[in-house]
Amino acid sequence: MEAQKVDMFIMTNGKYFESHEVIQIREQLLQLDDSKWSLIQTLQFKDPTTSLIVSLLGGSLGIDRFMIGDTGLGIGKLLTCGGFGIWAIIDWFIIMGATREKNIAKLRQALY
Repeated sequence: MEAQKVDMFIMTNGKYFESHEVIQIREQLLQLDDSKWSLIQTLQFKDPTTSLIVSLLGGSLGIDRFMIGDTGLGIGKLLTCGGFGIWAIIDWFIIMGATREKNIAKLRQALY
């Protein structure tokens, strides 16, 4: 794929991934053929900052976990009121990383 397209993709979507993964993503996209480019462009990633805000406001109800696709954890948080508040507080610190991991998994699934 063209380096200019890949660089534009990285500039636009870099905040959705862990910083140490960006270089690896760029290399994988450069090796990709143009037939998958339209699929890659249509992917919609979850914003880690939005996940954090939702976690702060509705984390004890599991809304943050439902939002990123962790249905089982969302149900667990909902039934236990955020693990009696403890789980909700822990998620304030890890939800952004979990969102970025889900985004990279979605991208890797589209690449292969």
